[in-house]
Amino acid sequence: MSLFTSWVQAHRRSILFLVLMMAVAGGAISFRLPVALFPSVDFPRVVISLDAGDRAAELMELQVTRPVEQAVRAVPGVASVRSTSSRGSAEISVNFGWGTDMISAMLQVESAVSRVLPVLPGGTSFEVKRMDPTVFPVLAYSLTSATRSQIELYDIARYQLVPLLSSVNGASRVQVTGGRREEYRVTADPARLQAYGLTLGDVARTLSAANVITAVGRLEDHYKLYLAMVDTRLTTLDEIRQTIVKSGPNGVVRLEEIADVQRDTVPQWQRVTADGRDAVLINVYQQPGGNTVRIAREIKAKLASFRSQLPSGVTIRTWYDQSELIVNSAASVRDAIIIGVILGAAVLLLFLRSLKITLVAIVVVPTVLAATIVLLHLLGMSFNIMTLGGMAAAVGLIIDDVIVMVEHIIRRLRGGRGDHEGRVMAAAREFAQPLAGSSSATIVIFLPLAFLSGVTGAFFKALSVTMAAALIISFLITWLAIPILADHLLGEKEAHREEGGAITIRVHCVYERLMAPLIRRPALVLAGIVPLLILGYVGYRQVGSGFMPVMDEGGFILDYRTPPGTALSETDRLLRQVEAIIRATPDVETYSRRTGAQLGGGLTEANTGDFFIRLKPLPRRPIDVVMDEIRGKVERQVPGLRIELAQLMEDLIGDLTAVPQPIEVKLYADDQRQLFSVARRVADAIGRIPGVVDVRDGIVLAGDALDIHVDRTRAALEGVDPDAVTGMVREYLSGVVTTEVQEGIKMVGVRVWIPPEKRTTEPDIGSFLLRAPDGHLFPLRRVATITPVTGQPEITSENLKPMVAVTGRISGRDMGSVVREVRRVLGQAGLIPRGVYFELGGMYRQQQIAFRGLIGVFVAALALVFLLLLFLYERFRIVLAIAVIPLLSLSAVFVGLWLTGTELNISAMMGMTMIVGIVTEVAIFYFSEYRELLETTEPLSALVEAGKNRMRPIVMTTVVAILTLLPLALAIGQGSAMQQPLAIAIISGLLIQVPLVLVVLPGIFTLLSSEKRKPCRVKEAK
Repeated sequence: MSLFTSWVQAHRRSILFLVLMMAVAGGAISFRLPVALFPSVDFPRVVISLDAGDRAAELMELQVTRPVEQAVRAVPGVASVRSTSSRGSAEISVNFGWGTDMISAMLQVESAVSRVLPVLPGGTSFEVKRMDPTVFPVLAYSLTSATRSQIELYDIARYQLVPLLSSVNGASRVQVTGGRREEYRVTADPARLQAYGLTLGDVARTLSAANVITAVGRLEDHYKLYLAMVDTRLTTLDEIRQTIVKSGPNGVVRLEEIADVQRDTVPQWQRVTADGRDAVLINVYQQPGGNTVRIAREIKAKLASFRSQLPSGVTIRTWYDQSELIVNSAASVRDAIIIGVILGAAVLLLFLRSLKITLVAIVVVPTVLAATIVLLHLLGMSFNIMTLGGMAAAVGLIIDDVIVMVEHIIRRLRGGRGDHEGRVMAAAREFAQPLAGSSSATIVIFLPLAFLSGVTGAFFKALSVTMAAALIISFLITWLAIPILADHLLGEKEAHREEGGAITIRVHCVYERLMAPLIRRPALVLAGIVPLLILGYVGYRQVGSGFMPVMDEGGFILDYRTPPGTALSETDRLLRQVEAIIRATPDVETYSRRTGAQLGGGLTEANTGDFFIRLKPLPRRPIDVVMDEIRGKVERQVPGLRIELAQLMEDLIGDLTAVPQPIEVKLYADDQRQLFSVARRVADAIGRIPGVVDVRDGIVLAGDALDIHVDRTRAALEGVDPDAVTGMVREYLSGVVTTEVQEGIKMVGVRVWIPPEKRTTEPDIGSFLLRAPDGHLFPLRRVATITPVTGQPEITSENLKPMVAVTGRISGRDMGSVVREVRRVLGQAGLIPRGVYFELGGMYRQQQIAFRGLIGVFVAALALVFLLLLFLYERFRIVLAIAVIPLLSLSAVFVGLWLTGTELNISAMMGMTMIVGIVTEVAIFYFSEYRELLETTEPLSALVEAGKNRMRPIVMTTVVAILTLLPLALAIGQGSAMQQPLAIAIISGLLIQVPLVLVVLPGIFTLLSSEKRKPCRVKEAK
């Protein structure tokens, strides 16, 4: 007995107890591990939002945007800067390299903007935020009612539900959108104001002064200390009406004498609906690293307990729940694991005919996965769509380790002589080196993935870490625990059971007859390789390319835009038609709509916004079919509305990386007019390409405006300055919220305004009566000219160079073929003139970055596998012979992707990389047997005998791996589509693994061998 065998036997109880502890710990941690849709990723992007009041886009770009761009360019680690300047506002996207400490980067950007703030126009404000997957809500509800007002619904959401839901651990914020906020409206009559010599400013100041509570001092009296408070607060509508605005010898003037005072709502330039009704939306955002499923469960529990307190007629409905996709994905993984265990057990039972060994295999899989969860916890990772997919994909490989170890033990046990005692541990010791080498071949391919960056690294690094951890643990348990369990379970009866059978004998006979001529004339192997390579090349040419796998998320976003300057009422009229189309679609369960706002919480112009459309649970029509149907109906039935559809994950990744569309043609030129002209032509040209939809020319116009230009000279003659004129005009147009009245737990503003009919048209504005410091009144038209101005285009630049981005989405085609046609169109003579140049961005740019990274990973994986083989065998001929086999299997991968209509995306490329390790692992099994046989058999005969001995475990592992990956390859269950290309790629390679290893590998090795080829003597099969 060897030292290792003695050590394992001596510590078998502690080894098994350690395995049990890991399994129990993993089971316990699985209930506490964070659960989210995506891995926790810091996207290397910081967004600066600038507000500089009302100024032209050109001035905004020159006076505000450009100085800030130049300041942030000096921040260490900045890769690129992209800005969009509009009237009075700008947004600057600052991109860093992947792996940057984004908290530090955000603080440095904030500091850079603060340093340049003093030289910017007065009143400029800014906000800096870093982008991460929590910018979108994880839960969203709608409040609707046929009997209650929008004010009541808003108050319920803002003052009852927000505090209730904010108490949930892991929820970062709860946002309320829509509804109406109450306020007191003081509508002053301009004629009465003039008669009494008053202005809106006088009324506002009087109300503010009448609504005061303040401490005025302290005093001691009768051994007590008192704080003296002056409280003149307004508490009722009548008190506001009775406020004295002017007094004199002739008496007092009360507010009700010059103004109408009523309850009203805050002016609002947005509209929010849900399922066709005006609604209040409640969005719940989670903290980075939060547990989405637990947050959703606790919020649902709180809402369930709160429903009894809801006023009658108010309905709360869920219109988005990210936890459903996560839970369904987890269920898919659970089903894949169960199916994998059952199929693996069936294969073991069929081939080995041992129920005890089958039970061992059944126990090992959940044990390994539980121990993997412990490692995920130690690494600070979470359950998400990638780690769960990694576990599902690893099931077959885990069972493979068990199969090859158990099969070797069974073969040695049944084929040995004498007492069975000690034969199990001897077989395990004998197989330790091949097991270590083969497991290493699969594990080392994940090492280069640690250096992968970009979106690919952000998402698939979690999958690779999960699979690598599972395989390492699987190797350790297979190496240490399986022999102990086998030694305990397998007895004399198992040892004396006959090995093989009639089928095995026939298969071996056929194999010997096939290999005998091949060993004598190894060049015959080319007859099989050449057709495979030709088919692989055809598949490579035919397969399309994409970026991220397309997954049915159960809902999608519909962004829309009406012509610039369209009134909110007209935009709402068009969108009611869109809502009718959505409601008529049978696959839609619910939807919500924002106008003047966005799903992520940002504010927009009144002519833009988005829908979130939630579909019914499966089974139903595929989501892309539903999206195409709604897109077609809207484009035909609602003219004047431009739309863009995307699934949430695609939209989220686009927002996080600032490249929301698959197609983005970035045009650069110094002449803005020429740039816009070329952009329109390019958009028209690529819009004719089949499969290209939702084309945008990148020219975004603000709404129309009235330019009120104050003549400084004429204003000075009236005794006022332009700033004073601006302030008085603002009071007339927007009113002034001069004070607030407390009502319970909320504060209600008091707005002083003039009647709507006095501020409706352009002549009304010119008739505004302004008061000079000496008291005389004059109309606005006396000191200012009022000119209508058409919408100004936003100014976009990238790295300080003017740029316009023409964008489009893809429907029904792969990205690679579409972009090839886009390049062809852009190369047409005359489309892009001199002085203008372009480059492709968008998701295609991210795809190219990802592909370059994955190709590097693939090459590095090949190099590591080659190094491992060289370390194991120290013979270049063996290494070259083995290395050729996984490369040949790639031909089958391309054929498989082609036949199944699967795009070559980053998931499929991950599968291609993994098949290299898997096929190499099986080849190592074969050669380990060959080298052992060389001690008693001539080389050429040993090649055939090694194939016969390793045929059963190779077939078993191949069949089990294919069967366990089938649920992912068939995309059974929601969320499994993310790993579907990976599973298809691996299965395609596995389908030809057996003939490649057992037939092609011996032939190639014989070709490369310098040994004298002797006739192969094979034993006659009885």
